[in-house]
Amino acid sequence: MKTGTVKFFNELKGFGFIKDSESDKEFFVHASGLVDRVKEGDEVTYELEEGRKGLNATNVKVKTE
Repeated sequence: MKTGTVKFFNELKGFGFIKDSESDKEFFVHASGLVDRVKEGDEVTYELEEGRKGLNATNVKVKTE
């Protein structure tokens, strides 16, 4: 599992971006890839899956200590 921070998420449109903690790369996330509801600034864990336009974040969960 990778970790990152939700940089942006638009609930109405159902998508956003997660910034990876290690690489600082940003990955697209669609509402269908969420396990938990997310908002900007949330720390999350996720997996990467090849999508139509590159890697997408899937199985996104809010990180709990």
